[in-house]
Amino acid sequence: MSTAGPSTQELVLAAALWGAAAGALLPRAAFRLAVPAGEPWRARCARGHPIRGWLGRARCGRCAAGTERERGAARPPAEAPAPAAEAQVAARTREATGAQETASAPYSPSTGLLATVTALACAALAAATGTRPELGVWLLLTPVWVLLAAVDVRVQRLPDPLTLPLAAAGPGLLALVALLPEHAGDWLTALYGTLALGGGYLVLFLVNPSGMGFGDVKLALGMGAVLGWYGWPVLLLGAFAGFLLGALYGGALVVARRAGRGTAIPFGPFLIAGAFAGLLIGACAA
Repeated sequence: MSTAGPSTQELVLAAALWGAAAGALLPRAAFRLAVPAGEPWRARCARGHPIRGWLGRARCGRCAAGTERERGAARPPAEAPAPAAEAQVAARTREATGAQETASAPYSPSTGLLATVTALACAALAAATGTRPELGVWLLLTPVWVLLAAVDVRVQRLPDPLTLPLAAAGPGLLALVALLPEHAGDWLTALYGTLALGGGYLVLFLVNPSGMGFGDVKLALGMGAVLGWYGWPVLLLGAFAGFLLGALYGGALVVARRAGRGTAIPFGPFLIAGAFAGLLIGACAA
């Protein structure tokens, strides 16, 4: 007697829930990693309190607790204060209001935004891949892609603690998937895709260092593996889509006079978006 597997709707729902849960844990990491090149990762919040851990919301609990105490301290007395006391109360109120705004303001992309983007991406991959075992790899890597894009948008930096493990995780995880039945890709092509896309970006970096960051080269290693899994046409499609999206965005900024021809833009999100588009098409066609 055979047991029926999950339906497509159930699979997509489970993937969306996974994406929402994983995305909700990204804001703190996005805040800590979003620093200019050469600076250490953030270890304190905007008001100087230590930040512990890398996963969770991007708001400081001590700031929120302190704001509640300050709001209570700023409440005016029952009796009408004297002019001097009134000025003092007003100053405390302004200070408490400013502290409240600082504590309540998110230090990174909001939890809702990151959770929504990750959930939608995971759901789309589940719908395209179905029950094939490589879906597990896509769902594990998607939160890392979203985190990288969020950091690059803020500070135009792709942190090594994310790009280098990603470059190794892609081929490594797909090597395990290749041992499972019903997979629809080829591990050797994924490995060659890692070298091909990473090598291509390296050439672009050497030709024009001001137009291509070395972080993009390291990110391309990991993205080349997932694209190469479904074959060379998918790899070429994903690479082309990334450059096309980046060119369209840069052109739109120039037309809107918000950037010049030499203005640097973060290319990591477009590399990821192009690879994601290629991966969806490859998964559907496999």
